Amino acid sequence: QVQLVESGGGLVQPGGSLRLSCAASRAIFRVVTMAWFRQTPGKERERVATITPDGSPGYTDSVKGRFTISRDNAKSTVYLQLTSLKPEDTAVYYCNTPGTTWSWGQGTQVTVSS
Repeated sequence: QVQLVESGGGLVQPGGSLRLSCAASRAIFRVVTMAWFRQTPGKERERVATITPDGSPGYTDSVKGRFTISRDNAKSTVYLQLTSLKPEDTAVYYCNTPGTTWSWGQGTQVTVSS
């Protein structure tokens, strides 16, 4: 089983930026597509970005142009750069494969508020 550990969240003002990290515990990370998800209370978890093993990204429309996903296969880590943050981006952010193959980590809280 692969363990996922997310970090980098925090409280930021609208328009601000954050960089999230997700470290995987096994090298199999390097050959799978990874994704970032987010969830707010009472809502289903939403997938916001994906990245293939060779680095090709994909984004949901609501974050396109503001979020950037990247990965470092040598470190088994995937990143999500959040910019131009809006209050509606407030959520707990998680990483996993797009098919949610692995157990969820604890997530990292992002709060966008003035």
